[in-house]
Amino acid sequence: MSASMPPQALSRRLSRVSFPHPLLLISLVAAAAVGVPVLGVLVNLVGGEAGAGTFLHLWSTVLPEYLANSLVIVVIVGLLSAVIGIGCAWLVAAWDFPGKRLFEWALILPLAMPSYVVAYAYTDFLQFSGPLQSALRELTGWQARQYWFPEIRSVGGAGLVFALVLYPYVYLLVRTAFLERSPRMWDAARTLGAGPWASFFRVSLPLARPAAVAGLALVIMETLADYGAVAYFGVPTLTTGIYKSWYAFSDRTGAAQIAAVLLVSVIGLMYVEQRSRGRARYYAVGSRGGRHPQRLSTGAGVLAAVCCALPVLLGFVLPLLILVRLMRQEESLAIGSRYLGWLSNSVTVAGVTAVLAVLICLLLAYAARVSRSRLQGWANRVVSMGYAIPGAVIAVGILIPLSRVDNWLSAHGMTLLLAGSLVALVYAYLVRFLAVSYQSVQAGLARITPAMDASARSLGHGLGSMLLRVHMPLLWRSVMTAGLLVFVDVIKELPATLTIRPFNFDTLAVITFQLASDERLAEAALPAMTIVLIAFVPVLALARAIARHGR
Repeated sequence: MSASMPPQALSRRLSRVSFPHPLLLISLVAAAAVGVPVLGVLVNLVGGEAGAGTFLHLWSTVLPEYLANSLVIVVIVGLLSAVIGIGCAWLVAAWDFPGKRLFEWALILPLAMPSYVVAYAYTDFLQFSGPLQSALRELTGWQARQYWFPEIRSVGGAGLVFALVLYPYVYLLVRTAFLERSPRMWDAARTLGAGPWASFFRVSLPLARPAAVAGLALVIMETLADYGAVAYFGVPTLTTGIYKSWYAFSDRTGAAQIAAVLLVSVIGLMYVEQRSRGRARYYAVGSRGGRHPQRLSTGAGVLAAVCCALPVLLGFVLPLLILVRLMRQEESLAIGSRYLGWLSNSVTVAGVTAVLAVLICLLLAYAARVSRSRLQGWANRVVSMGYAIPGAVIAVGILIPLSRVDNWLSAHGMTLLLAGSLVALVYAYLVRFLAVSYQSVQAGLARITPAMDASARSLGHGLGSMLLRVHMPLLWRSVMTAGLLVFVDVIKELPATLTIRPFNFDTLAVITFQLASDERLAEAALPAMTIVLIAFVPVLALARAIARHGR
C-alpha cells in the first residue's frame, strides 16, 4: 500500500467525513458541565481506601440518623402534599362552590414562599414567647410547663412547613389532569350508578396518577434539597450533614460521601418515578368544556371552601402577615447601604445567570429542533437533569474539582482562584437551573410549526438567520418567562450560595438565613419579605393565566 495518497483521493475522502455540528458541540459541553458535579461527588463514594474508611465511620455514627430523619420528613411531606394537592385539585375541577374561581389560582400562591422563610415565620409565631402561646397563657392563666404545645422545631414541624409550601406542585399537575382526562369518563361512571367517591377513586384518580406521581417527585426532590428550614429547626438530615462535615469538621471527603448518598437517593427517586409510569399511556378525551362542574349543597360548598382556604391561609397569608408584624417590630428598620448591597448582589448574580441560561438553552432547544441526532437528545436530557440535583450536592461537586485545579495552578506559580469565586457560583446556578430555562424555551419552540422552517429555508435563510429573524419574534414571551423563572430561583437559592459565595458576598437568601440563625428574626424580616415579593411576580403571572383560562 502506498504511503502517500493522491490529493484528489484525499479530498474525496475528507468530503465524506461528517464533522459534529457546532450546536451539537455546545450541547455536549453543556451536558459535560452538568455531569462534572455528579462525577465529582460519586468518585468520593467509591474511590480509595481512605474514602471507604470514612464512609464506614459515617455509617456507624451519624449517617443512619441523617437517613432516618430525611425519610420521615419525605413521608410526611409526601402524604400531606398528596392529600392537599389532589384533594383541592378535585374540588376545584369537579365541583362548583362559593369562592371556586378565587381558589383556582390562589392555591398556587404558597409557591412564592421559600420554605426557610415560612420556617422562620412560624417559629416566631408558635414559640413560647410568640403571640399564640402568649395569648393562650393570658387567656387561661397557665404558666410554663403547665400545658403541652407542639414543637415546631422538630421533624414533624419541618414536614408540615415543606408540605404547606410545596403542595402546589401536585395541585397544578393533578388539576390539569382532572380537567383534561376524566370529564367524559366521570360522567360515564355517574351514569352507570357510581357515586361521587366511587367515581373519584375508581375513575378520576387512576387517570391522574401519572400527574400525581410527577408532582410528588418534584415535592420530594425539593424536600431532600432543602437546607435552610431543617438547619434552622435543628433537624439533622443529609443536607445538614453535608454542611456540618464541610464547615464544622473540615472533612471534605465525608461531606462528599454524604452528598453522594443524597444524590443516589434522588437518582433512585427519579428511577422509581419513571418505572411507575411503565408503558401506560393516558390521553385527553374530549374538550375541557365537555362537563360542567356540579353545584354542591350549601353545607358541602362551605366545607369545600374551607378545605381550599386553609392551605392558602397557612402556606401564604399567615406567613406574610407574620413577616409584616416582624418588620413593624423592628425599630431600626431602614433601607440603608447594607440592604442595598445585599439586593445588588442578589440581582447581579441572578441577572447574569438568567441571561446565560436563556442563551445556552436557546441554542440547546434550537439544536434539538434542527437535529435528529440521538447524541443531541441524550445531551439535552442530561442538561434537564440538573434541576433534580440538590444545591448542596452541586456545591460539593463543584468545589472539589475546582479546589484541585486551584492547587495545581498554585503549584505552577499561578494565583488564579476559581473555588469560592463568582464564576463558580454562577456555574453552580447554571447547573441547577438550566433545566428550568430549557423547558420553557423548548415549549415555546414546539408551538412554532415546522412549516415556517421550511418556508424560511426556501427563502434563503440559514440556521442563524432563521433563529434571529423568524423564531425569535415568536419566542420572546417564552424567553422572557425562562429568564424570569431562573432569576427568581437564583434569588431564592440558599444551599449552593451559602457554600460557594466569595467572602463578604452576601445575598438576600444568605443574610436572611444568618440573621434568623442568630434569632434576629425581626431584622431578617426585610430581606425575607424582599425575596417573597420578587418570587411573587411569576406566581402572580401564573395565577392570572389560570384565572383567565378558567373563565
